[in-house]
Amino acid sequence: MSAFTVRDGKLVDPDGNPFLTLGVNHADETNLKYPRNVEVWRRKYGSRERWIDDGVVADLRDWGFNTLGWTQEYVSGGWGEALDWFGDPIDLYHSTPWPVADLRRAGMPYVAQMRVQEIEDWNGYPAFREMDDDFAGWCDYLGRSVAGEHAESPDLIGYFLVDIPAWLPHASGADFADLRGLDPAQRESKLYDVASRYYETIVTAIRRYDPDHLVLGDRYNGNKGIPEPVLRAMQPFVDVLSVQYFTEPDDASRQQMRADLARWHEQSGGKPVVVADIGNWTPTELNPHRTSSIPDQAGRAADYAATLDALRSEPWFAGWHWCAYVENTGRGWGLKDPWDEPYRDFTDPLADINRRAAAAYREGR
Repeated sequence: MSAFTVRDGKLVDPDGNPFLTLGVNHADETNLKYPRNVEVWRRKYGSRERWIDDGVVADLRDWGFNTLGWTQEYVSGGWGEALDWFGDPIDLYHSTPWPVADLRRAGMPYVAQMRVQEIEDWNGYPAFREMDDDFAGWCDYLGRSVAGEHAESPDLIGYFLVDIPAWLPHASGADFADLRGLDPAQRESKLYDVASRYYETIVTAIRRYDPDHLVLGDRYNGNKGIPEPVLRAMQPFVDVLSVQYFTEPDDASRQQMRADLARWHEQSGGKPVVVADIGNWTPTELNPHRTSSIPDQAGRAADYAATLDALRSEPWFAGWHWCAYVENTGRGWGLKDPWDEPYRDFTDPLADINRRAAAAYREGR
């Protein structure tokens, strides 16, 4: 079957055209079902099907996005906990991903999710499981239950694995058995073997049930860093380098991101790079304490454009997925406010910004 693929270092759609993936992450109806706003949900939508059609898909297309991104949403805790990747263990709760039928219903390019190991940097109680026969059985289950269900979809771009996996030491102190107790140099030396077993096992399982679609790999934590042995280990198995990266709203931070991504692109063997999660924020009515140097929603739009401009001329850049859709108290920012109204000073310029970037990508500029 025709599917999204990589050709000459670019992401290409099933028709053979260069495709810059511009997505939105964390679209989840739960953000419109709090006591403060459930009446908005009932009045505007009343069903998940109508919310998908008249809400998510209509909004993304109006704003010039072409991809439905990672759909799990952070639903507990607060700002400090959400980004505490280095401190005390915390327990963060997330919604479940969209089921296959809903992703297919959307009728636009999308990504699928696989939680291969529970080793996320945001997970205060991670489970670093052995890469043994039981792990192989788990990967085969993911292959047949996820990849097997998506294998015939022309809209699927590919499969994401773990969200910001702790390939660097985890804040909780937990680690894979083969890496426990090693000093940093020893751990670095052994890490390649552990990561290689991980990638070979899960990608072999995916390919068993879906030989055609891309494996987008782990969504690495770019703000924390990516060990070079892990990038070497993923090379034979993963098609795209996927990195989350959140910048400060200034040129120095944008250029640092560009330099980091370029270095990791080289270390990955030259794979195209998708920025799997990126966003910005400013104080709002619901979250007045979520401060940044961006003064308002128009400033968010200006930062969006400047950050995209810093990346889009790079030959390895294949797109980004923006965080997030509807604002809640856990994540604290969005393209729409908690009452489902777009932040128009931000969203109104997006269609032109996104469409110009996508056109330049298609034309090789």
